[in-house]
Amino acid sequence: MMRDNDFFNDLEELSSAEDFLEYFSIEFDPKVVHVNRLHIMQRFHDYLHKVSELPKQGQALSGLYKTLLTQAYEDFVASDAQTEKVFKVFHADEPQVGFVSVDQLLGS
Repeated sequence: MMRDNDFFNDLEELSSAEDFLEYFSIEFDPKVVHVNRLHIMQRFHDYLHKVSELPKQGQALSGLYKTLLTQAYEDFVASDAQTEKVFKVFHADEPQVGFVSVDQLLGS
């Protein structure tokens, strides 16, 4: 049985998107990863951040990570970085909402 600290020690040794995909035995197209590696890893991070409570057991934890990484990878197989808008730079064309006081409008 995998201990949690062994799992996290293994993850600390991984340095690329390909390393993560290989570690979790996820089949991947190198062309997709080459173009979207940062987006995949950021999406994976975002998915992990949304999990309210991580499983306590090693196998369940590893399974969750594999599921979320697979989902992040698949997002970019079916789509592209500009459509997925993982990073703020892709939100630049969206309207910005800000507060303008009446005094500012009246020039006071």
